Amino acid sequence: MDEIDKALLKAVVANARISGSALAASIGIAESTVSLRLKRLTEAGYIRGYHADLDVAAIGSTIQALIAVRLGRLVREDAEAFRRTAVGWPGVLALFHMGGADDYLLHVAARNAPDLRDFVLRYLAAHPAVAHTETNIIFEHVPGEGLGHLLA
Repeated sequence: MDEIDKALLKAVVANARISGSALAASIGIAESTVSLRLKRLTEAGYIRGYHADLDVAAIGSTIQALIAVRLGRLVREDAEAFRRTAVGWPGVLALFHMGGADDYLLHVAARNAPDLRDFVLRYLAAHPAVAHTETNIIFEHVPGEGLGHLLA
């Protein structure tokens, strides 16, 4: 990865909808070069996809939580079964497999507090591999700008 690739990645992290011509102009290379490099960066796994960043509150989920999950026994089968199942539960925005006291951390959105409670009871408490959960309500979510610094 050279400096042009890093500049392309910084630009698409800042604005995934930026046009090829705007990218080319901002970096000082041909638009065809932008297309080829972005394709190569995607094929190499540097770019995993382009996504819309939705405001979950605006679409009706007024509460978010980070839920720490401990499995009863940390064996591969239980961990993989939990992971496969949990990412499909309604409201799960992200799942993190952790090292430390907790095995997983779920980022969850719900319409309201009763719906969040129902999520915990219906999905987490009922899952046979889950031994313990701890729910932390998110008051504010402010995305970081760390990726740009990694490309410096």
